[in-house]
Amino acid sequence: MGLFNLFKKKEQPIQNQENKILLAMPMFGGGNRYDINKITDYLKKNWNLSVTSMDGDNDTAILDIDGEKVAIAFIPAPIPSHDIEETARYAYNWPTILDDITNMTGHAIVSVMSGSKTTVERYKLLSKVLHTILVTSDAIGIYQGSQTLLIPKDQYVESAQSLKDGANPISLWVYLGLRTSEEGNSIYSYGLKEFGKHEMEIINSKLNLEELYDFISNICAYVIGSNVSFNHGETLGYTADQKIKITLSKGQFIDGQTLKLEI
Repeated sequence: MGLFNLFKKKEQPIQNQENKILLAMPMFGGGNRYDINKITDYLKKNWNLSVTSMDGDNDTAILDIDGEKVAIAFIPAPIPSHDIEETARYAYNWPTILDDITNMTGHAIVSVMSGSKTTVERYKLLSKVLHTILVTSDAIGIYQGSQTLLIPKDQYVESAQSLKDGANPISLWVYLGLRTSEEGNSIYSYGLKEFGKHEMEIINSKLNLEELYDFISNICAYVIGSNVSFNHGETLGYTADQKIKITLSKGQFIDGQTLKLEI
């Protein structure tokens, strides 16, 4: 088992996630690393966050950011290759990932410790810290194993900007898997359980992949942003006439029970 081997799509019970530690790993190549002083300055000036204390140095530091504890530690070694290679199988957003990390020489472990804020607020804080590390260093990208997410630097930086408009950057928090077959196109979420929600699947739809992605991304944003939980037998729709049936059953692309949306 590699370090933080969290990416396997195994069932976990739906439960309160408010006190769960959030983890992510910025990756570095060519001997590069972050600078903790640049991080604290950027968090204050560009995200208008209150950094009231910093204990540590460029190797290990604990920051008090808006009342939450955030730990940043540098590991002068690449993430184990079998972890990255397994997750890279799902990274259709980063097709050159294995080539881009051949020169990985180190990585950081960023942890948002359990605190008083909601899961959504803590994920927003995590994304702001990761964005800050990326723009103040020569990092390659982000590995977020608990959601099978590998995100290149430019994509992460661009997506995190939506936080300044009050939006939730779903693509940084939830993996959306795409599948095609002769029967139709399918999509599934992996990461909603981080927010105490059932994962969702759409199986063999006639919609194209772009339409499916936009649809389920919007649904995930609604579920997370409004703290909504769908239940077996309910329906949803964008209009009063649209009634998309919701069924809770065994997952097709991921383990455990998932909500199937019939569209």
